[in-house]
Parts: sequence; C-alpha cells; structure tokens
Amino acid sequence: MTTGAVIVDGTAVEAPGPDRAVVFQNHSLLPWLTVYGNVVLAVDKVFAGQRSAKERREWVMANLALVHMTHAEDKRPAAISGGMKQRVGIARAPAMEPKVLLLDEPFGALDALTRAHLQDRVMEIHAKLGNTVMMITHDVDEAVQLSDRAVMMTNGPAAAIDEVLSVGLDRPRDRLAVAENPAYIKARAGVIEFLDARPPSATRRPGPALRLSRPPTCFPWRNCLRGRRIRRSRPSASGTRIRRPSRRPRRWGRG
Repeated sequence: MTTGAVIVDGTAVEAPGPDRAVVFQNHSLLPWLTVYGNVVLAVDKVFAGQRSAKERREWVMANLALVHMTHAEDKRPAAISGGMKQRVGIARAPAMEPKVLLLDEPFGALDALTRAHLQDRVMEIHAKLGNTVMMITHDVDEAVQLSDRAVMMTNGPAAAIDEVLSVGLDRPRDRLAVAENPAYIKARAGVIEFLDARPPSATRRPGPALRLSRPPTCFPWRNCLRGRRIRRSRPSASGTRIRRPSRRPRRWGRG
C-alpha cells in the first residue's frame, strides 16, 4: 500500500495480529503437524491465557466439525486430499475468532463439488461468528452467491475500485433457491455486464534484451586464474544449461 491506511475498529493496522486471519489459495499447512495440530497451533497462540486446555480442545474440534474434518484429526497433510487440506485451512482461520477474515481465492484449485461444499461451510462460519469476510475471486457466481457487496476492480497492474454492486439476497442462503431468485439473476447480470464493458488489459512492453558479443568462457570465480577449462553440463530441469569447470587443466600451448 503506497498511500492511505487500514483501520479496524478505529485502530490503524501496522502489523500482523490475531484479529485478522487469512485463508490462502493453497492450504499452507505445516506438514509435520496433524490436522488437529495445525488448528490448535493457532488457537493456543490466541487463547493460551484466556481459556483452559479443555476449552481450547473443544473449540478446535468444533471448528473441525464445521468443515467435517473431525474424523481425520490425527492424520497429517500428506495423508489427506487437496480438498480436505483446504478445509483444514478454512477451519484454522475462524478458530482464531478474527474480526476480519480474508480469503484469497481459497477455492480456485478445487473441483466444482468440493468448491460448492466449502462455500456453504464459509457461509455457516460467517453466520456463527458474525465477523467481516473479504474474499478475492474471479468466479462471478461465487461472488454473487457469497457476498453482500461485490467490489469490481479496473484492469491491472494499477488496479483501482471501479464499481460497487449491492447484492440484495437475504441470509441464510440456499444454493438451489438462490439460483432462481430475481435479485441473484439481476446481480449476476450486473457483474457480467461490467466485465464485458471493460477494455482489454494493456500488455507490458518487454524490457531491453541483454546481448553479449561473445559467450562467457568462465564464471567470475577463480577458475580462469587456475587455468581450468569450462565445459557444458546437461540441461537442467528448467531447460537452461549450467556451465561448470572441468577438472583437467587447460593446455595453453604445445611444447
């Protein structure tokens, strides 16, 4: 952020804090901890001096129950599917009882069925905690289904707020009933019209290419001073070739 400030309950945000939680596009779980351990780590950080160990455990299990993951509490991330990992990440963030919950495209890499299931879980968590949820998404249906306001941005890289659309849908929301609601259809059409009216994003000009009159013969180490010859190795995984010094001394001339 170059200018302005972020204000939460009248206080400027200048550092990370437990009153704000983030769910990333990837699950971001610690692989050496179990499902329960990943959630209780955040809960202990926030409520260690406020709740007893029994209360903290009950609260962790309650949040795992919201995403239907109590049966896998003793499993590590490597033993569960991608959708289950994302459920754990979603359970961990609201377990801290944050005032603001930030969701950075948390369902982008999931299949349609798992995405719909977790969207319902997020709405249940929001209804229970009553906190503020801000979600980034490129899915039109997801934006209208979950939000009360859809904030639409201009094209990047210097993106700014262009239009704010109010979604007039009551809560709680039933997925099947909402699909036929006139307010849903109107809001969805408004988002699509905004996207269609946007000009195509400008492409960045490529920077000047670095040209060499001749290929380098050695690294800027001591290989040349030691009289070592440079040889080419096999291509790496990224497709580039790495030059390495050979062990044989270079012959500067004959006899």
